[in-house]
Amino acid sequence: MNIVGVILARGGSKRVPRKNLKPLCGKPLIAHTIETAHKSKYINKVVLSTEDFEIKQVARAFGADVIDRPYELAQDETKSAPCVVHAVDELKAQGYDPDIIILLQPTTPTKTAQMIDNVVEKLITSDFDSVFTGHKVSYTMALWKKCHNGKTIGLYDYHLRPRWQDVHLNEEIWGENGAIYAIKADAFHKFKDFIGENPYILETPYIIDIDTEEDFKKAEEVMMGEIHSVEIDVEI
Repeated sequence: MNIVGVILARGGSKRVPRKNLKPLCGKPLIAHTIETAHKSKYINKVVLSTEDFEIKQVARAFGADVIDRPYELAQDETKSAPCVVHAVDELKAQGYDPDIIILLQPTTPTKTAQMIDNVVEKLITSDFDSVFTGHKVSYTMALWKKCHNGKTIGLYDYHLRPRWQDVHLNEEIWGENGAIYAIKADAFHKFKDFIGENPYILETPYIIDIDTEEDFKKAEEVMMGEIHSVEIDVEI
C-alpha cells in the first residue's frame, strides 16, 4: 500500500517571518515533521511542497522529496487543499500513485509518529473515508451559531431543551487541531480535499499549532519536557 505524507511549507509568513525555517529545539521547524513522518511505520514516502529555494534545501537535507510548488499556489490567500492536489498530481506523473494521502502540518511539531500510525490504522480498518486529529472543546447545549447572513442557528434542540444531566441528549463539539489529516485516495480524488464525506475525528493530546513567537516558546517547553501539556483555552 502506498501511503504518502505530504508537508506544505511556503516561504512567506506574516506573523513570524520565515516561520518554517525558524529554529525549534536546534532544528528548523519543518525538520521535526519530516523526521516524525519517517518514524511512522506506515508512511513509505515523505514529500514537502514549497516554492522556496532555502526550504527545498532544508527539506532534502532531512530526507524529504521535494515538490516544486507554483508561485500561484504559494500566496497568502492560497488554501491547503489545492496544494495537496498539486503534490499528488506531481507524484502520479512521476509514477507514484498513493492509496492514502496524509497531510502533515509543519506548524504542529509536537505530533508523534504514534499519532500518525493511530490515524492510519483507524482509516484502514474502518469504513471512514478520512480521519483527522482533534479534541473535544464543548457540548452543543447551549451553544448557538451566528451566521454571516445574520441568521442565528441553535446547535442543540432548544425546543426540547435537554437538562444538563440528560447526557445522551447533549452532543459533543470537537475541533480540528491541524496536525494530521489522512484520506483514502478515492475520496481524495472525488472531493479534491483532505477530508471526505464520512470522516472520523481521532482524539489526541492537545497539539500546539505554531502561529506566533509565544507558540514557539510553548512548543519548545513541551518538546524539551519542561511542561507536559498545554491547557486548552476553551472551557468544556
